[in-house]
Amino acid sequence: MTTETELWSALLAAGPVRGTVSVPGSKSASNRALILAAIADGPSRITGLLDARDTQLMADGLRLLGAEVHVVDHDDTGNLTVEVTPHFMRGPASIDVGLAGTVMRFLPPVAALAHGEIMFDGDAHARRRPMATVIESLKDLGVTVRDRGNGRLPFMVEGTGEVTGGEVFVDASKSSQFISGLLLSAARFNAGVTIHHVGPPVPSMPHIEMTIAMLGEHGVHVRRSGDNIWHVDPQEIVALDRTIEPDLSNAAPFQAAALVTDGSVTVRDWPTSTTQPGDLIRGVWEAMGATVSRTADGLTVTSGETLLGVDLDLSDVGEVAPTVAAVAALASSPSRLRGIAHLRGHETDRLAALTAEINGLGGDVEETDDGLVIRPRPLHGGVFHTYDDHRMATAGAVLGLVIPGVEVEDIATTGKTIPDFVDRWSRFVVHEATGEPSA
Repeated sequence: MTTETELWSALLAAGPVRGTVSVPGSKSASNRALILAAIADGPSRITGLLDARDTQLMADGLRLLGAEVHVVDHDDTGNLTVEVTPHFMRGPASIDVGLAGTVMRFLPPVAALAHGEIMFDGDAHARRRPMATVIESLKDLGVTVRDRGNGRLPFMVEGTGEVTGGEVFVDASKSSQFISGLLLSAARFNAGVTIHHVGPPVPSMPHIEMTIAMLGEHGVHVRRSGDNIWHVDPQEIVALDRTIEPDLSNAAPFQAAALVTDGSVTVRDWPTSTTQPGDLIRGVWEAMGATVSRTADGLTVTSGETLLGVDLDLSDVGEVAPTVAAVAALASSPSRLRGIAHLRGHETDRLAALTAEINGLGGDVEETDDGLVIRPRPLHGGVFHTYDDHRMATAGAVLGLVIPGVEVEDIATTGKTIPDFVDRWSRFVVHEATGEPSA
């Protein structure tokens, strides 16, 4: 039951939101970089590493396995510089995955390379997230995993210091993280790995592209056959220093503020070339009537005369669906968001949650087999529940910009990927003397 102390009064924009914002480093790239640095052939340095709960959990898990992850600097945008030194990995250890999909799905294959028993568990909601693909694929590759037989956390990996590897058949239709998790460690398996995806299409394929690109930077070659087979031979993982890009998915709520308030927002340091799926948000905003342009300062999103409804396949960029749904609820015409059935297995069932919470504010959202139909209606204030889901919380903040009286439950859950979100959002939304909000 929600209590008054858990509610945050969303900030109502006094006028068009205009300004420039910096967002911290990519969570997806940060956690991949930590894994690769911890199993590489030597020490490395990572600059721009996101300092948020998901990355803290990853770093803590690697430390428990024996890697040295040393923080050498912390900047004012919420990023760290860390030095990572691989070491002999051993248990016993008990790893808290929190609610981080990358931690619960990327670390077990690494733990299989350690000596000893490694227990994995996490938040209450984490015990509902699908993990059978991780558990069964590790067993098929010669790893002993002790679990309750329900395909969920908690479970124990009994590491012997090596993984046989070989051929494995997986259904990754619920998350591309199942493929990425195996690919990241595969070069350390005795026989490498050949992964066959069997089942409906893999969602968020750009995240697999990110994994392959980052492996390539470490000298690891991934051979592919179509969209369903990947092969990695046993090979060296070269140590390297890298800089993490800003998290483009976490930029989406700030850009959404421009669309819903008739404003204009520039995100600093938007990369000209990237493997981040979040880059696809540019096309989403354009479809909704915004003007998107690149300047010397970054990427600028300016609202159009009319906020348009859309019919979009978001299968490659499902993480921005809650933000897009919030904007769509305020549009001038209906929207259909497709290709996101896999969001039912994220931090919460995001399709059910978005339907319940937008409708709770007077909206008209219908859940479909693979997404949402959103018919804009006048909305009113009320409690916007978040279900321990950071992207639900930021969606509530976006709605609250233009709907008086929105109260977001447990806004602190945004700390999963955006450190100090409330302070950032406040600086961003509230106009200063210059009239330029900043964050």
